[in-house]
Amino acid sequence: MQPSGPDSHVGEAVPPDILDYDTSTDMVVMEGRNVTLRCAATGSPAPNITWRREDGQHIQLGNGDDVASVDGPSFNITKVNRLHMGSYLCIASNGVPPSVSKRIMLTVHFPPMIWVQNQLVGAREGQKLTLECHSEAFPKSINYWTRDQDKIVPQGGKYDPVLKDNAYKIHMKLTINSVSPADYGSYKCVSRNSLGDTDGSIKVYPISSINASGNSTKYKGKARYNSGNNNILEGNQDMLKERDLKLRGRKENGGDDVADYDESSATSNGSSLLLVILVALCLCLHHHPQMRTLHPA
Repeated sequence: MQPSGPDSHVGEAVPPDILDYDTSTDMVVMEGRNVTLRCAATGSPAPNITWRREDGQHIQLGNGDDVASVDGPSFNITKVNRLHMGSYLCIASNGVPPSVSKRIMLTVHFPPMIWVQNQLVGAREGQKLTLECHSEAFPKSINYWTRDQDKIVPQGGKYDPVLKDNAYKIHMKLTINSVSPADYGSYKCVSRNSLGDTDGSIKVYPISSINASGNSTKYKGKARYNSGNNNILEGNQDMLKERDLKLRGRKENGGDDVADYDESSATSNGSSLLLVILVALCLCLHHHPQMRTLHPA
C-alpha cells in the first residue's frame, strides 16, 4: 500500500507553491511610510524567493541602492515614494519545474505637485502661444486652467487645453491660437485630488514687434549708442597707443627703431648747437666791426 498524508512526499521532488494566506496582497500606502512585502511558498526542496518589478525597472531600496532583484521571503522599503509604485512579482523556484509567481500591486498615494518651467512668457499680438505645466498626483487628479479671479478657461474657440496622462504624471498645455491684448495677464494651472490641491502661475506679457533686420525696435537706438561708444573707445585707444609709442621712442617695434631714434636725436642736437654758434658770431661781428678788418700778419 502506498503511504498517504503529509509525510507521503518526504524525499520526493515537489514543485513550489505560493501560500496565499501568508503572502502580501495588493497594498496602498501613503508616501513617506515604511512598507514590507512578504511571500511564502512550499515545495521540496524548499523554494527560493526572488522579488522583481513586473515592468523590468530596478527596485529602489531604502538605503538609496537600485537593484534588479531582491532575494528572500520579504523585503522592506523605507520611506516609500511615488517611484516605488508599480507591480512586484514574488517568484518561487526550487529547481523542480514549473516555477510560480504572484503579482502584488503597490500603490502610493500623495497630494498634487506642480512644476512650471517658464513663469514669465512674452508674446506678440496675433502669434500662437502655448503655456505648459507638469503635475504629479495619486489618486489621479483633476486638472484645469484658470485666469483672473479664478475663472476656468473654457475649451474651444481661441483656447485649446490639452492633458497628456502617464500614470501619476500629467503634462498640461494651454494653447492660445491668436494672442490679443485681452489675453495678457496671469494664468494658473490647477491640480486637485482627494488629498489636496495646488496650482502654478504663468504671466503672459506683451513684447514689441520685430523689425526687418531681426532686431527689436525698442532696443535699436541703444544698439547704435553702444556701437558709437565702441568706436570712440577704439579711437581713443589708438590715440593713446600712438602717443605712448612716441613718448617711448616706439620701443615696441624692436631695437633697431630705438637706435634710429637715438641717432636722429643726436643729429638734431648737433645742428642746434652749430646754429647757436653761428648766431653768436654774427652778433659779435655786428657790435665789433674792427674785427672784420683784422688780417693775420
